[in-house]
Amino acid sequence: MTPQAPPPTRPSPGAFLLETLTKRADFLRAAKARRAVMPGFILQARRREEGEDIRPELIRIGYTCSKKVGNAVARNRAKRRLREIARTGLPLEGHPGWDYVLIGRAEVTATLPFDQLKADLSRALKKVHA
Repeated sequence: MTPQAPPPTRPSPGAFLLETLTKRADFLRAAKARRAVMPGFILQARRREEGEDIRPELIRIGYTCSKKVGNAVARNRAKRRLREIARTGLPLEGHPGWDYVLIGRAEVTATLPFDQLKADLSRALKKVHA
């Protein structure tokens, strides 16, 4: 009798891999999926399908800020802040096998207190996974 492999388990928090979305098609698919509007940003989330990359430990994340957010300096600052809240929050509360897109909001993403942005991400993740 051959031994069976143990069933796959969910990796411990912090063991998830974050990968950045780069293809426009991924952003468009996320735009048609679930969304949570928060004061500092908008979160779009969708579960990846069978034919896509479904590595169990992979969480994919994309960031975008339109010209409404401000000039290039303001957009880059907003995206830096979004990247940091995703880096700290998604491995703990994000779900593997999902794509997330964080969209910066005009005059708010770059100015809100960082702790509030982190709390907003936590609330947004609970909302899209409810």
